[in-house]
Amino acid sequence: MNKEKLREAGEIHREVMDEAVDMVEERASKLEVAETAEQRMRELGAEPAFPVNISVDEQAAHATPAADSDDTFGEDLVCVDIGVHVDGWIADSARTVDLGGHGDITAAAEEALDAAIELVEPGVSTAELGAAIEEAIDGYGLNPVTNLTGHGLGEYEQHAAPSIPNRAVDRGVELEEEMVIAIEPFATDGGGKVNEGGEEQIYSLEELGANVRSRRARELVRDLEDRYRTMPFAKRWLDADRVDMSLRRLKSQEVVHGYPVLKEKQGKLVAQAEHTVIVTSDGCEVTTT
Repeated sequence: MNKEKLREAGEIHREVMDEAVDMVEERASKLEVAETAEQRMRELGAEPAFPVNISVDEQAAHATPAADSDDTFGEDLVCVDIGVHVDGWIADSARTVDLGGHGDITAAAEEALDAAIELVEPGVSTAELGAAIEEAIDGYGLNPVTNLTGHGLGEYEQHAAPSIPNRAVDRGVELEEEMVIAIEPFATDGGGKVNEGGEEQIYSLEELGANVRSRRARELVRDLEDRYRTMPFAKRWLDADRVDMSLRRLKSQEVVHGYPVLKEKQGKLVAQAEHTVIVTSDGCEVTTT
């Protein structure tokens, strides 16, 4: 583990997140927010660990604007989820902006995150974190999204063990010193489940070195390996020339994985709060605050 690069990624993340959140207002362009944040990471010496996610209202994850998007914000509940990496060492954090007076849902997610972080130290079970998250959200009369979880972070690995549940579970994994984890409660006024929508704008390579017959698709794979390894990328980051056909072919061959937008099953609101922490001998270090 490279703590210095994790901290550098966290510092860049804080600056980028503050600037992105300041841009979230009614009639602002979602695409402009995402692209400005991604470009700002690069200016500061980092790269996106995944495309900037901008999830609105019932959307919970994997929503990023298309290259031709003209969508703007209304009186929405807007979650901005940003990942930054420095040489593969990742800072991952999310913040929800309420543009429409949607009650305590944002506060519920934030309080749940604080409650979980307060417990982090070696020997604590991830089950205890999940119970604290659920209790905090339940205190607002809301539900955690139970089929989404937090996760570990590794070098060039945006989702690693352990899983951090957002509800009480019977068994968990004991935290160990120098684990790097992203804790991300989701609060909803719905039933607490998400399912997949139809749209996909985010993809990742399933593995490096895949054997692909099509010349054009093979060239795309080489480019993706060089630029992103197996980390997620946005379709809008790619050369538009016949990219849809190549991605469809690579997906059908299970070379590329697509990430459909995740939505609350009942169409209800979802708020998210998230920070990256390093487990230390006597607690944790939050890199994204």
